[in-house]
Amino acid sequence: MTADEQAPQPLPAPWIRRLLVLAVAVLAAALLLHFFRDSIRLEALAAREAQLRAFYSAHPALALSIAFVAYVAVAGLSLPGAAAMSVLYGWLFGFWPALIVVSFGSTAGATIAFLLARYAIGDLVQARYGARLAALNAAIERDGAFYLLTLRLIPQVPFFVVNAAMGFTRLPVRTFWWVSQIGMLPGTIVYVLAGASAPSLRELAERGLAGLIDWRLIGALALLGIMPLVIRWTLGRRSQPSDEGD
Repeated sequence: MTADEQAPQPLPAPWIRRLLVLAVAVLAAALLLHFFRDSIRLEALAAREAQLRAFYSAHPALALSIAFVAYVAVAGLSLPGAAAMSVLYGWLFGFWPALIVVSFGSTAGATIAFLLARYAIGDLVQARYGARLAALNAAIERDGAFYLLTLRLIPQVPFFVVNAAMGFTRLPVRTFWWVSQIGMLPGTIVYVLAGASAPSLRELAERGLAGLIDWRLIGALALLGIMPLVIRWTLGRRSQPSDEGD
């Protein structure tokens, strides 16, 4: 055995880049959870309710910018708490400012998670199972926007699952962004409106999300998510050639 044969083979450069990306993402998520998990709980924030109101009144642009960056980080790293943040922002900023921050922040974060999944794992999945995924890739290229919109409109489908799953496909980034922006808007409105309707953070902490959100509306959103499937099925039936008169 020669010296060259005994020497360990270095990792290819693409693998090193992927490992670095994963390591940075995991480290960032761990640090955020460790240092800020307790301080961003509704119970802790309720004790500083007056301070939060005063800071937003004195520095509205800075407060909104910090809120946007925080939401992008939580959504991009797939950390828990995005729904609670939506409600909190609705309470602190009011409906329209919070809706803008949460809507664009959630889409930006989702796109980051989408790119992380694609860059770190997605291309490897495609390279290894490309032949088996040929039919799926063809369907995504043809109807990817439709499938993504349907998933976004169903609140029971976890946010991070959709981001990662779409990252494994060949869906264009631009398509992912604009469809997510539209598809997540109804759910965003529900959570932000719940927060904007709450009189105090203490009530938010005591009642929780379940006590603030009308779950009948959530059920309506779930039905809304099924509507694209129904419309597509109906159009497909109508486009089929009729046997009558043949």
